[in-house]
Amino acid sequence: DGWGGDIGGDVRLVDPKGTILTRGARGGVLFGALGGGGGGSFGVILAWKVKLVRVPTIVTTFTVAKSSLDPGFTKLLHRWQQVADKLDDNLFIRVEFMPATHPNSTQKSLQALFNTLFLGSADELLRVMGKGFPELGLQLKDCNQISWIEAVLYIAGYPSGTSPEVLLKGRPLFRNYFKAKSDFVREPIPEAGLKGLWNKLLETDSFIMIWNPYGGMMSRIPEDQTPFPHRNGTIYKIQYVATWQDGEAATANKHMAWINDLYDYMEPYVSKSPREAYVNYRDLSLGMNKDHNTDANNARTWGLKYFKNNFERLVQIKTKFDPENFFRHEQSIPPLPSSTKTTKRRQRVHHKRQC
Repeated sequence: DGWGGDIGGDVRLVDPKGTILTRGARGGVLFGALGGGGGGSFGVILAWKVKLVRVPTIVTTFTVAKSSLDPGFTKLLHRWQQVADKLDDNLFIRVEFMPATHPNSTQKSLQALFNTLFLGSADELLRVMGKGFPELGLQLKDCNQISWIEAVLYIAGYPSGTSPEVLLKGRPLFRNYFKAKSDFVREPIPEAGLKGLWNKLLETDSFIMIWNPYGGMMSRIPEDQTPFPHRNGTIYKIQYVATWQDGEAATANKHMAWINDLYDYMEPYVSKSPREAYVNYRDLSLGMNKDHNTDANNARTWGLKYFKNNFERLVQIKTKFDPENFFRHEQSIPPLPSSTKTTKRRQRVHHKRQC
């Protein structure tokens, strides 16, 4: 959903009646809901065709680590917010935050990893960084020139030398309990707000926070062209993840309380009306359908956060293609109440009374 939906070409999908549809076979309107409209609401996808994008033979990656103990840490992250969505269209620099380890010490700090993919050579990247983000201090020795498929493995966190076939297995790199939430940022968080954020992160010892920059082609597509609305004006997306290893309720409650407190702290600094959220980081604490019953008014609680005004269009498409709500889950798109269903229900009740 989102970036992937922008390059969708065609689809083969089984609808609630068991009919196989394609984009050209009565599925054109439905197709408009699939590229960013969330999963599990409209049908079962058998095949997905995407438009390929040309990439160079060699791309460049790097990961530069910075510590919150460094004097310029907060200023560097504030500067990243100012440039991340405006750098070269071929450059993607995300930031991953996690607890830093200090052997034989009780001191706590954060580590920020500037994790990057550039569709070009290392020399080109150094020129772009020198002009747009010299504060990071990137050097040639930090850069890796590899193939694009090797870069996919690199960004996903696989060790160097891993065979690309591992991507076909679809297995996670780690297994643990976790709770994730998300936000979108439209104005740089001030330095004072960032310092407060660092303090909140240091209250726990098991988390990851990821800042993904937007801009580029993402911002040039109108927000109503696909269901995915987080477009022009979005600087970056935040993913917050609390993790823990055991399934004890007390442990889960502790980490859930921490991430909810963090989410509350961030409210003044993120998107508003609605406070946007990313549909692929499903967050059931935003609200959910109860007992398999969906209601459009109730679903707006989370639907507007995921889809903004596109939610209403998704409800209309759901009503047309799945009025009986065959495909449903905790946060599925609901159909509108159907007068036809109400009439049929009344007819069944009347027939029983006659019998």
